[in-house]
Amino acid sequence: MRKTMMASVLALVSAPATLILATPAFAQAERYSVSETLVGKLIDDPAAAAVLEKLIPAIWANSMFQSGGRDLTLKMIQQYEPSLTDEKLAEIQAELDKLPVND
Repeated sequence: MRKTMMASVLALVSAPATLILATPAFAQAERYSVSETLVGKLIDDPAAAAVLEKLIPAIWANSMFQSGGRDLTLKMIQQYEPSLTDEKLAEIQAELDKLPVND
């Protein structure tokens, strides 16, 4: 009887852990970020690209931004572009925050 009771307790205690481990982890949808999202991801999303084209047209028109900038964030690019001020990044972030959450 004691062995049966112990086995039942162990089964109950380990069941939640098994369920947690067996449950697939779903990535949370995330918002775009001027400091964390790569420019390439922003360029590839038409809505985000429209924000960049509207708010930083001279940078947008630069072929280096369109190609070499893809693997950088806007915050990283800021050191190379004097017009990409903290205020401009805040303005871009505010517009990106208005976009629907992306998957």
